[in-house]
Amino acid sequence: MRQQAMSAVVDVFERDENVAVIMADISLDYLRRAVEHDPRRAINVGIMEQSAIGVAAGFALEGYHPIVHTLAPFLAERPLEQIKLDFGYQGLGGLFISAGASYDYGESGGTHHAGGDVQALGSIPRLEVLVPGSARETDALVRASYANGRPTYLRTSIVENDAPLELAPGGLTVVRRGRDLTVVAAGPFLSRTLAALDGIDATVLYATTLVPLDAATLAREAAPAAEIVLVEPVYEGTTAAQVSAALAHRPTRLLSIGVPRRFLKRYGTAEQHDADLGLDVGGIRERIRAFVG
Repeated sequence: MRQQAMSAVVDVFERDENVAVIMADISLDYLRRAVEHDPRRAINVGIMEQSAIGVAAGFALEGYHPIVHTLAPFLAERPLEQIKLDFGYQGLGGLFISAGASYDYGESGGTHHAGGDVQALGSIPRLEVLVPGSARETDALVRASYANGRPTYLRTSIVENDAPLELAPGGLTVVRRGRDLTVVAAGPFLSRTLAALDGIDATVLYATTLVPLDAATLAREAAPAAEIVLVEPVYEGTTAAQVSAALAHRPTRLLSIGVPRRFLKRYGTAEQHDADLGLDVGGIRERIRAFVG
């Protein structure tokens, strides 16, 4: 996803003279072509993420569409105040693209973990959060959002679904319909969720926009049964309040599956963390079956 995102960024940069790219010493090889094309609009500020946001806001105030890129914890957490004030408070638009979702870089330890990025940034009014599940979806979302006039966080991951989907722009995509359960699966957790649901008659809705969640489609498409399961590659329960609000008109029981809300102090690959945390196919299946009884 990261490579495809950077390819799309370079393409829109070359096509649209109102695009500016701000880097923080990450993905420089992928973005080298942009720097060579017009170094006035492609700036590497180094490892100074708060400054990167300030520079991006300056470009936005001058009518540009800024795109900022670095690793997730250094984009969503370190400069959170700058994004809140420089973009949120001032009503500016900008695209913030992260790499290294949750524990993608689990072998680097807690400094590189970012399970809470969506929750942190999602607290900023007007900010949109995109969580694609494939490289093709990433490309489409970059192109659709870079000039949308609002602060937008696009979260790329090293994990992808088995196959990309044709997305409903800004909304939930209906993957299948069933009667016994409704499942909302986000981003790169769709494929494992579908595998975990083998033998269960469930409606499955796919989300690549987590903030704001498509409440209208969820309310319309939810299965008759009260049980709702939310499976997302971020802190457990991050999107639960939005799901509950969308279904407030009916009785529901909600199970939230996601990254545990604790510090992960073991080192390993993303796949090893999935298994350890019960976020692989078997772990998700076990929790869903225990929930529905």
